[in-house]
Amino acid sequence: MKYKKLGNTDLDVSLICLGTMTWGQQNTEEEGHEQMDYAVDRGVNFFDTAELYSIPPKAETQGSTETVWIGLEEERLDSIKKI
Repeated sequence: MKYKKLGNTDLDVSLICLGTMTWGQQNTEEEGHEQMDYAVDRGVNFFDTAELYSIPPKAETQGSTETVWIGLEEERLDSIKKI
């Protein structure tokens, strides 16, 4: 995996970013964890957690991306940059 500095910070982020907006509506929590594991195992440490792109917001799924994150094992979270 290739990395670049994030702006003027000391953070090295992967050139590939995993988008997470489908978690909770188009993907299950289990599928979200599988996607994170796949990405992290390949060196991805940059995740886009925005929920508002092409899918209209819904009250019943608001916050679903965070629910998937909460279920992730702590050791996996340690390998992902938190900004």
